[in-house]
Amino acid sequence: MRHPIFYGAVYLLFYKDNEVLLLKRQNTGFEDGKWSVVAGRMDGREEVKLAAIREAKEEAGVDIDPNDLSVVGVTHRKTIDSEWIDFYLTVHKWSGSITNVEPHKCEELRWFKTKELPDNMIEYVRRAVVREHTEMWFGSVGW
Repeated sequence: MRHPIFYGAVYLLFYKDNEVLLLKRQNTGFEDGKWSVVAGRMDGREEVKLAAIREAKEEAGVDIDPNDLSVVGVTHRKTIDSEWIDFYLTVHKWSGSITNVEPHKCEELRWFKTKELPDNMIEYVRRAVVREHTEMWFGSVGW
């Protein structure tokens, strides 16, 4: 029996004034041209909130206190050759100015009203943004 390959990822739901921060992916080889949130693969031996803090700095140039992060959802996601455990965290407070630190991977960072999300958004990320205002949730994708 073959053991599955699992990866961990963090997705940051930055919120301000009923808006969510989205980024338009480019040159990554995955869902390019679609909107997502600040996110990334966990490096291994890395706690969820610390991975989120690292991704926030790497992609948006901001610092976050771990006490200002809340895990709001988890998804078990299947792709063609792997499985993912995705952790979704909300961010309402950060220090520094949000900046596109990776313009080679991110065409644009933009705030969207939570009820007016773009059509060309990664679907499982859209569901996470919509679910955020409910109790903590769990979902499965790709099964």
